[in-house]
Amino acid sequence: MAFRPRPYDRETEIPANAGTAGDLGGAGDDWFFPVSGTLALRPERGRVKPDPTIGLQGLQARGTSDTVPRMATPHAPGLATRSRAQKRAQARARARRTRRTAALLVVAAVSLVVLLLTVYGTGAPTTVTFTGPAPTERLLPAGPPRPQVVSMQDTLRIQLPVNQSRVTAIGYHSAGTGVLELEPVGTQANAGLVQRLVRRLFGENGSSLRYYMLEGGVGPQTGGLDIGAPVETDVYAPVDGSVIAVSDQVINGRAYGVRIDLQPSGNPGVVVSLENLRADPALTVGSTVSAGRTKIGRIVDLSKVERAGLARYTQDKGQHVHIEVRPATSLTSP
Repeated sequence: MAFRPRPYDRETEIPANAGTAGDLGGAGDDWFFPVSGTLALRPERGRVKPDPTIGLQGLQARGTSDTVPRMATPHAPGLATRSRAQKRAQARARARRTRRTAALLVVAAVSLVVLLLTVYGTGAPTTVTFTGPAPTERLLPAGPPRPQVVSMQDTLRIQLPVNQSRVTAIGYHSAGTGVLELEPVGTQANAGLVQRLVRRLFGENGSSLRYYMLEGGVGPQTGGLDIGAPVETDVYAPVDGSVIAVSDQVINGRAYGVRIDLQPSGNPGVVVSLENLRADPALTVGSTVSAGRTKIGRIVDLSKVERAGLARYTQDKGQHVHIEVRPATSLTSP
């Protein structure tokens, strides 16, 4: 049987005799490739199109979809064991982090302390080594000191008894149970770290004096006041008043210098005593003295019979004039 081509419209590429896709299956229909190839590309007339008014709700109403419950996760036989192992591993990791944090804090604290000690010093007393003989001007008379209060006892003002240019160091120490506590004027040079930090934060007290706290003795820690100066330095009265006693200073059964007791004017309840001196020849019991103006003696060398704590902070053996304040009722004549 010979094939006869069907006529087609070249403009639209639609068969002249339009048919349905089902017509291709007929045994009596002829096959024409150009027409058949366009059937899949362009729908024929009369094909049913989907209704656009039917949406998702319509499909769900028709029962075309449904919600399926989530499938349960099967439990593996070793899952519980692995969970416990993970918890133990996490606990060990937290413990390691805690130890690491604690170690870092300790290192930071130690570093801070080292830094503060480097900046402000340790506060421990240091020994000043002697670097040479005293300058020549230190051996010449320096004259009376400028008025300067070095210590207080209640309302009593104790002035510096030697010329400022001669002072080597100032120290306080315990001097017995019968002495009265003195209030230092100035700044403690060998203060601890905390004290110096507080001083840095809140400022100095305005005085240029520097003093040291010395070890040893009993009684008030600031009961004894040592004013360091070279031997033979002139010593002047530290208060206004009168001389009530001049007695030998006995050390190990022998007399080394004298002790001079002064009755301060306006403070009859106390006595100011000075030691480690050789009395001025013009000084007698009953003499009136003026603070910083009346010379009462000179410093003597006691380094052969006693070791001065002040020597740790001076370039000599720590020679000094010693000052105490006692209640007048406790004064006894030798």
